Amino acid sequence: MSSVEESFEVCDAEGRVIGLATRSQLHRDPSLIHRVVHVMVFNSQGNLLLQKRSKNKDIAPGKWDTSVGGHVNPGEEIHDAAVREMKEELGIEQSDLQFLYSYLFRNHRESELVSTFSCIGEGEVQFNAEEIDEVRFWSMNSIKEQTGKGIFSSHFEQEFSHYLRQIEKQG
Repeated sequence: MSSVEESFEVCDAEGRVIGLATRSQLHRDPSLIHRVVHVMVFNSQGNLLLQKRSKNKDIAPGKWDTSVGGHVNPGEEIHDAAVREMKEELGIEQSDLQFLYSYLFRNHRESELVSTFSCIGEGEVQFNAEEIDEVRFWSMNSIKEQTGKGIFSSHFEQEFSHYLRQIEKQG
């Protein structure tokens, strides 16, 4: 029995699909840009839900990260990917996601074209225990105080920086 590795679309910086590559290729070659979605889930008090990544993850194991994050499947619309990832990771069926912004994330391992959404989410979260060790809501001040101390993924710290700039622009 052979296991086939997932493939995802390679795109240019504007999101135009130019090919396919496997997950392992994308996560070891920063010249290959791939599309991902993030969802920032807030509660009615304005606190942000973060997930603590499983210690078994290949990227940022054991680090606190964005509420939801995942790859866009080949042929999948960005909004549909965000809705799917919400259900897969947190057990939340939510379709009224609000698009916030897109940006290009690069590091020594990979390049991602990130599309970020937000929503208000209350109630119990049934997270995927294979991918996530813990979830909890954080106040904005707590996140700001802990940034740069090694408890958040570098992805999340960049995401949070983008979010704060977005809020400042809105006044």
